Amino acid sequence: MQVNNFIFNPLAGDGSIRVFSRLSSSDTGESFMVMENSPSTDFLIKENFAYIMICRHLFGKGLPVPEIYSHDLDNGWFIMEDMGDIKLQDEVLRSKNSLLVLEKAIELLFKMQTLGADGFKKEWCCQTEVYDRFVMKRYESDYFRDSFLTDYLGIKDEWPELEEPFEHLARIASLADCRYFLHRDFQSRNIMVYGDGLGILDWQGGRIGPLGYDLASLLIDPYINISSQKKRHLYGQYLLLLKKHDSAGAGSFEKCFPYLAIQRNLQILGAFARLTKVLGKVYFKQYIPPAAKSLDLLLDETADPKLSLLSQLVHNIAIELAS
Repeated sequence: MQVNNFIFNPLAGDGSIRVFSRLSSSDTGESFMVMENSPSTDFLIKENFAYIMICRHLFGKGLPVPEIYSHDLDNGWFIMEDMGDIKLQDEVLRSKNSLLVLEKAIELLFKMQTLGADGFKKEWCCQTEVYDRFVMKRYESDYFRDSFLTDYLGIKDEWPELEEPFEHLARIASLADCRYFLHRDFQSRNIMVYGDGLGILDWQGGRIGPLGYDLASLLIDPYINISSQKKRHLYGQYLLLLKKHDSAGAGSFEKCFPYLAIQRNLQILGAFARLTKVLGKVYFKQYIPPAAKSLDLLLDETADPKLSLLSQLVHNIAIELAS
């Protein structure tokens, strides 16, 4: 659609209900991104507020989020910088030097986590103010149980035997140092290859939390399926950054990381199941088997006897989904 020398092109949707379009000038060649998120519920009103405030905060720290040029919170409209079409997912899957761009993502992540925490205000958050055991239970383990095990796989409705493993998992994960900025969806479809660097999208779920969660989001990202060798390399690179920043905190980070990674993987499977079964976005179905395999590997590597029941359940599911 063209209006007053501007071309308005809707873009394909993803996992959210937000609608994105590209606004391009036929005269100058300039382009802008337009995002619409109708504030039809109390949560969406909060989400739009989080979108503008967290973006301003991160942009003010010199972090590569798009600049928002104009917005209308009453109607849920945002006009912002266009970071192009190349996602980190695209670059990793097509590049022979994917490790280089992943290393850039690791460096950007740590910078965002540390700089983003400085001056962050909890009242900006749209879901919870911090990442805590409540989030782990309601939005991750219970989400996995209800959306994936019950609704998607249809195994059974009640899972009392999982309460103890879930509680243990959250208890260990919650011991992590929780004073950093947490993006909570730091994966390859939310990172753009932009100019000579990278750009960050979908920051509206940001809050204060631990370091390991966002790192796990990238390392176990089913969209790009990073090899075990590359995961170890990137984990080691991140650990070096952490030791330079806070050498005393490295031990706690390493202890809690596997449990935070499991929490993230539970969330991924719950989300993919809901997107596929409830919202009809069947594109995400293809990523469920690799996400199940990833969770199986994480539980096996952690080798925590208190998670053995969950581990055996996931192992059997991963095998069945792979067949």
